[in-house]
Amino acid sequence: MDKWILIDGNSIANRAFYAMPPLTNASGLHTNAVYGFTTMLLKLLEEEKPTHMLVAFDAGKVTFRHEGYGDYKGGRQKTPSELSEQFPLIKELLKSFGISQFELSGYEADDIIGTLTRMADEQGAEALVVSGDKDMLQLASNQVTVAITRKGVSEVERYSPAEIQEKYGLVPLQIIDLKGLMGDTSDNIPGIPGVGEKTALKLLHEYGSVEQVLEHSGDLKGKMKEKVEQHKDDAIMSKKLATIFREVPLEQGVEEMKYSGYEKPVLAEAFRKLEFKSLMERLDLTGEAVGAEGAAQEAANLTIVSVTAEDDDALASLASMLPKVESIYSEVIGDNPHQSETVAIAVASPDVIHVVPLAEVQTEALGFFREWLASADASKTGFDMHRVELSLAWHGVSIKGIAFDVQLAAYLLDPTSTDSAQTISGLCGKYGLPGVASDEAVYGKGAKFKLPETEALHAFIAAKADAVRHLADKQRAELEKSGMYKLYYDLEQPLSRVLAGMELQGIKADASVIEQLGAELEGRVLELKGKIYELAGMEFNIGSPKQLGEVLFEKLGLPVKKKTKTGYSTDADVLEELAPYHDIIPSILMYRQLSKLQSTYVEGLLKEIRPNTGHIHTFYRQTIAATGRLSSQYPNLQNIPIRLEEGRKIRKAFVPSEPGWYMLAADYSQIELRVLAHISGDQGLKDAFLHDMDIHTKTASDVFGVQPEDVDSNMRRQAKAVNFGIVYGISDFGLSNNLGITRKEAAQFIEQYFAAFQGVRKYMDDIVMQARHDGYVTTLLERRRYLPEIKASNFNLRSFAERTAMNTPIQGTAADIIKLAMVKMDQELRNRGLKSRMLLQVHDELVFEVPEDELEMMKSLVPEVMESAIELDVPLKADVSYGHNWYEAK
Repeated sequence: MDKWILIDGNSIANRAFYAMPPLTNASGLHTNAVYGFTTMLLKLLEEEKPTHMLVAFDAGKVTFRHEGYGDYKGGRQKTPSELSEQFPLIKELLKSFGISQFELSGYEADDIIGTLTRMADEQGAEALVVSGDKDMLQLASNQVTVAITRKGVSEVERYSPAEIQEKYGLVPLQIIDLKGLMGDTSDNIPGIPGVGEKTALKLLHEYGSVEQVLEHSGDLKGKMKEKVEQHKDDAIMSKKLATIFREVPLEQGVEEMKYSGYEKPVLAEAFRKLEFKSLMERLDLTGEAVGAEGAAQEAANLTIVSVTAEDDDALASLASMLPKVESIYSEVIGDNPHQSETVAIAVASPDVIHVVPLAEVQTEALGFFREWLASADASKTGFDMHRVELSLAWHGVSIKGIAFDVQLAAYLLDPTSTDSAQTISGLCGKYGLPGVASDEAVYGKGAKFKLPETEALHAFIAAKADAVRHLADKQRAELEKSGMYKLYYDLEQPLSRVLAGMELQGIKADASVIEQLGAELEGRVLELKGKIYELAGMEFNIGSPKQLGEVLFEKLGLPVKKKTKTGYSTDADVLEELAPYHDIIPSILMYRQLSKLQSTYVEGLLKEIRPNTGHIHTFYRQTIAATGRLSSQYPNLQNIPIRLEEGRKIRKAFVPSEPGWYMLAADYSQIELRVLAHISGDQGLKDAFLHDMDIHTKTASDVFGVQPEDVDSNMRRQAKAVNFGIVYGISDFGLSNNLGITRKEAAQFIEQYFAAFQGVRKYMDDIVMQARHDGYVTTLLERRRYLPEIKASNFNLRSFAERTAMNTPIQGTAADIIKLAMVKMDQELRNRGLKSRMLLQVHDELVFEVPEDELEMMKSLVPEVMESAIELDVPLKADVSYGHNWYEAK
């Protein structure tokens, strides 16, 4: 028998959006609804094995139901842009799955599904309808089962006619009568005022239908009789509105719904763009090993020499070839370059490629090669040279003279590309060069990872080295054409070397301080645990959501806010909502925060202290964020929590590496708002910064129409939220969540802001027009971000691109400025022969360690360099502080 799955696309996307935590990809597109939708699809495909599959969507806001009732669905709030921009992504993903999708102007998804279930009944097909809307229960039959989502999209409750009878005491078609009597606030269907589900069921059990209830209204008593008789027309209309139309003139039929499965490469590419890495691994879409033979074939046309210390001919060949080297490639295995393994180094000329295993590089016979690597005069073009420099340094090999990095150039030329697109394999595909297999295809992944035999391994590494020289030629021309040549050579390339120096230096971490903090946290956690037990009247496992839920909702009787498939939800949002109900809640929230500090940061950081240096060595990813921001990893020192005092205390463990030295921190003040003032030219913003006013007080004063001295703390808080919200392209939905106000109030606040700062509004309008004309936007330093969706016919994709156009020049310029300050600061330290060292970059902050005799100079030099990094119409401001540890310096 055929098995059909019919999905209510709008309903499931909406459910997924509100059920999943916020997710975005590297381009900044929201993807949480897409992710939730995808997990539901995969579950259905695995469990149901359908022969036919369809997702139906609403085609527009106006349907035939509006003709009889103009206020149909009139109470609904506008779909948040964070959700609406995901519908095109969902539809594209369905194409990648090979799943049909229908929509038809004038009809809703319910009507399309209703028509198809009628056809299923007629053709004897088994159908499963998946929706979050209980209206669909009216479609249940011997052939049709309706699955209603619960707890987002992770669980469904299935209804056949028997289950509907058991739960409601009704047959499926009486669900329409139920809605006719009780109405539906989500669709603005009025029903009969005061009649809820319980009363409606009682009436239907007695009379059977809306019409029979109305006909027997005289049998009713009191207010119920009065309500029914007064709202007869509403009840009839409500039933009509709730009735799914099952005669939609479908342009596509059952044949188009046939499902034969997805093609792995097509779905893999879709998941790569969305950055659904866990789903790629779950479905094994990361590629299959091509084996040693396949790797060797990659380099069949290359002349390859494997160099060993005992092979005099190979050594002589390498020595004679070094002046002709056009590219270098070092195979580094491992994500963390401070703990990685360098397998071999390949150097390529047009005629020959030499591959030198690391063990051979370190021999006495290869001393001439190590000298060449360490020579700043020997220009080198390579790939991911930042990682290579770090990895080689930990193996005692120095590399200098890095002139061009193919991966770094690839990032500048396309900052929203995925990690896989920035690999040599991905770049060869982009530029139409002879293919190089992916690492996963050659080595395997996870437990299957294995290096091939030497000949195949060297052939693979040689192919990469050869590809680098061809890619570099094409990229240099592109950088010149795009106007980013200067950005690359004056900023990103030198910054890469600055970062490597900072990372190798690391920052000293005092383990005893971390351990002491751990003991204090452990004491606080035990104290809180005792208090929680006392308030609960019993001992239980606070870390167990099941036990905690039973204590809160069964023993203490707190109101249930949300349930999951395993029981009561006790996530942070639920607990914060429950805080006013019981004193136990604040203690549980604090217990969780301190426990996380203990496990993630106290225990986590202790593991990251390198035994041979006593330092923690982070790694700055330079090629991730589309805005140009740096990203700290292994460990992430940019995310040490500082909102809690206990979190701030972690910074006490970071101390100077030399006795008697100081930690010095310098932080840009409101850099993004200063950039906005410059770019927009808004006189109000400029005046605030030129006269050193508090910008949030100034904004509140202008928006609320009061004098600065009359701005209260709440006004300033709201102004601060909208100030930073404007920079990050916040919507009324986002601002309402941040401030705990309605979307209408948030939208009004944003409008008031633009009325007060008209230069900002003009900038927003102008930059969108410019992006539409050029297809991209740039920062003040010419960093470019392409926006292909800016001309999309789809409103949601276009809207997202417009918001990106507005905020990228601001965020990107701020990122460029602190990078520029880092390069200039490093140069100043070298030129002046100072001992002070730059250790960390944390968002808009730079952290140094400084000897006492250089402290006064650095207190003035650091802000001077930071504030003069670039000239704006308003002054840049950097606040400096210092102390015996990072905590004191902030």
